[in-house]
Amino acid sequence: MTVAGHRPETMISPETGALLRRGSRPFAVSYKGETVTVDLPGYYPDDDGDGLHVGDDMRAADEALRLLKERMDGLPSPVSIRKLRHKLQLSQREAGQLLKVGESAFDKYERGLAEPSGPTVQLLKLLDRHPHLVEDLRTV
Repeated sequence: MTVAGHRPETMISPETGALLRRGSRPFAVSYKGETVTVDLPGYYPDDDGDGLHVGDDMRAADEALRLLKERMDGLPSPVSIRKLRHKLQLSQREAGQLLKVGESAFDKYERGLAEPSGPTVQLLKLLDRHPHLVEDLRTV
């Protein structure tokens, strides 16, 4: 039995039946020829076999991939998206409606759960340089 928020130290692999121990291992995240290595938590066998990841274990890898995409593709970060939205004095819902991406899109962008599309990124860059254009969008 586990206490909420605590993971057991061991578990049995559902695929191999091997004993897995809680720990972390280096994990390479690659995107467009660039690689970053992160410590990936999970349950691992004593040998070099595959591990099992539960809950938010993949968060480190997901974050590394997001950072690589920001660097390689020039995508805005969740923090920069939030700052721009505040600069434009828009709620998340208003921003989603105004840019025609859906009412909950900015919540997902700002939490790093989704990435804006190419056209949305371009529009965000334009609005960052010319914030007065938000009024033009309201009348379109």
